[in-house]
Amino acid sequence: MTGFDQTEINRSAHSAETALDTSLAMQTPEGIEYMLYPAGIVIRSCAWGIDCLLTGVALFGFMILNSITAGITGTWFFSIIGFILNWFYFVIFELVWNGQTPGKRIMGIRVTGSDGSPVTAKASFLRNLLRFADSFFGLYLIGFICMIFSPGFRRIGDWAGDTLVIYTSRTRLPARYPVNLRNTGVIPWLSGFPVQVPEKKLRFEEKQAILMFARRYPLLGVKRADEIADPWVSYLRSGSGGDNRVISGSRYILGMAHFISGAS
Repeated sequence: MTGFDQTEINRSAHSAETALDTSLAMQTPEGIEYMLYPAGIVIRSCAWGIDCLLTGVALFGFMILNSITAGITGTWFFSIIGFILNWFYFVIFELVWNGQTPGKRIMGIRVTGSDGSPVTAKASFLRNLLRFADSFFGLYLIGFICMIFSPGFRRIGDWAGDTLVIYTSRTRLPARYPVNLRNTGVIPWLSGFPVQVPEKKLRFEEKQAILMFARRYPLLGVKRADEIADPWVSYLRSGSGGDNRVISGSRYILGMAHFISGAS
């Protein structure tokens, strides 16, 4: 390929494919695609540990208060407070703080619906109600196993509530997401291909097909890519009166993908 390093394409493709394996592509009703980056086991465990520490400190404080006022309130006061903290601490914070508990806020993650929408009261209650299933015997062993083998690192509670724990927009994403995807969200190797402005108005499905071709291009090889792209070029440039073979079919399609995705 003229003026472009195929080795660099392959390297970028490998890192991009790895990132896309651990991220989730979502789409709005208007056809706008965006990426959600699920939070892994380690960062979620740290957030959970912080929340447990905070609830433990709160319970200890209420226990001291209860020991002082036991003659007036009895033990029921401490029992009610313990029940509220155990069952509603996570739910209340997730609803008031847009899917974040103090631990999640510190770690830069939040709970959302599986499509990225704000978490609902029903979903939050279900995911936290089923903590007893994820933490069977108090070890969270079932939850860890479920997260390891689940797309998006979802535990049983997440499946029941149809929720997802993701990184927030202000979070510095971990190294498993390549810099080019973390910063721009575009297909990294498209910047090496000159922009080709579509000569006709493209439907949403056509744009998505072009972008999908661009994502898979490094895995196809130049000859196979040209073979696939040539019929598309004939269709996209029909009626233009131009020479469809000024550049190769794959380079023309990739240039159009460059235009559609806004790669720089």
